[in-house]
Amino acid sequence: MPVPPLPDDVAALLARPNPAVMATVAADGRPVTVATWYLVEEDGTLLLNLDAGRARLRHLRSDPRVSLTALATDDWYTHVSVQGRVTSIEDDTDLVDIDRLSRHYGGNPYPVRDRARVSVRMRVERWHGWGAAGQD
Repeated sequence: MPVPPLPDDVAALLARPNPAVMATVAADGRPVTVATWYLVEEDGTLLLNLDAGRARLRHLRSDPRVSLTALATDDWYTHVSVQGRVTSIEDDTDLVDIDRLSRHYGGNPYPVRDRARVSVRMRVERWHGWGAAGQD
């Protein structure tokens, strides 16, 4: 698997609001996957935002390894998977980060305003792509 920096075409794919699935590791070692939104930050880390009551947040706090696969919206055979580690977990008290993600994916602020949210930042350590994202 290649390591960062990501080639321009792979970075461009990740910059789009693609459908994505993140994977965490549960306390008993089993992988857990769930659909999610993500956003590439200027420093190359990925922003994820979770409901504060979700099991995957507990998983990340006990084991910071995480993987995310983003599928090109117009061609799901083209996808990029990144693996890495969580570098920070912080409360999103004013819902700033979930609003950024919601605007990126749908153009509007996040509609659910009465649930605590947590921002997670992921450092990409490895990646692989398929289809137009190279490295088949």
